[in-house]
Amino acid sequence: MEYLLGLSPFILVCLGGLFVWLGTSLGAASVFFIRSPQRKILDISLGFAAGLMLSASFFSLLLPAIEIVSTQGQIVWIAPVIGFICGVAFIKVLDLSIPHLHAMGNKPYIEGSKSKLKRSTLLVLAIIIHNIPEGLAVGVAFASIEANNIVGLAGAISLTIGIAIQDFPEGLAVSFPLLKEGNSKWKSFAIGQLSGFVEFLSAIIGFVAVYFIQGLLPYALSFAAGAMIFVVIEELLPESQNNQHNELATLSTLAGFVLMMFLDLVF
Repeated sequence: MEYLLGLSPFILVCLGGLFVWLGTSLGAASVFFIRSPQRKILDISLGFAAGLMLSASFFSLLLPAIEIVSTQGQIVWIAPVIGFICGVAFIKVLDLSIPHLHAMGNKPYIEGSKSKLKRSTLLVLAIIIHNIPEGLAVGVAFASIEANNIVGLAGAISLTIGIAIQDFPEGLAVSFPLLKEGNSKWKSFAIGQLSGFVEFLSAIIGFVAVYFIQGLLPYALSFAAGAMIFVVIEELLPESQNNQHNELATLSTLAGFVLMMFLDLVF
């Protein structure tokens, strides 16, 4: 079956992966136009991204997973709960095994296994870990449009748009610390946008896994949701609330949540 403009689902997921990569690239390109982002702007941006991801995790991933198993007559809680827990465990394993730098808070710190890698490399690894569940979510959403009428093409597109929007502050969050580490603007941009390439690869992997094994769909949707919510709770929300702009960051989180809910319901 073909869909938008006669394109196959695989081509659509490739375009979706490129689109979210573009969101990261635009954020990374801000090093050319902004001397140094104010802490307030960073907190608002991170809060907004957190709200988008939370909303997308529920409305575009968890809720469709529950609806799918309900229509199939299965025990409703099994796939969502197991998939969600596996998604959380997957990101936690990456967190513990891959050395990476948390540089957005007041006190940057290194997490994961011991390593002698440069701080810039560790920072990029942190963003890559964050981007994996987002790419998987896009891939799973596009793979589901042939398997059921619950997510649908419009739902996959709205999810992709939401993730691309929240990728902008993530691109900014990696390029400016790289610049402060002494890298040139071009190198900071290049590394920053390249960190978003993992979303494209993850989207393809998620699409292929679900497209050829349709029974995985509710588990895969819940898996992506669990992985994304883990990132939000462990990283984005604490970092957005770690300074003197808590109220603004909170309002921004709520605004991001409402925007993603609006996109999902409208489309």
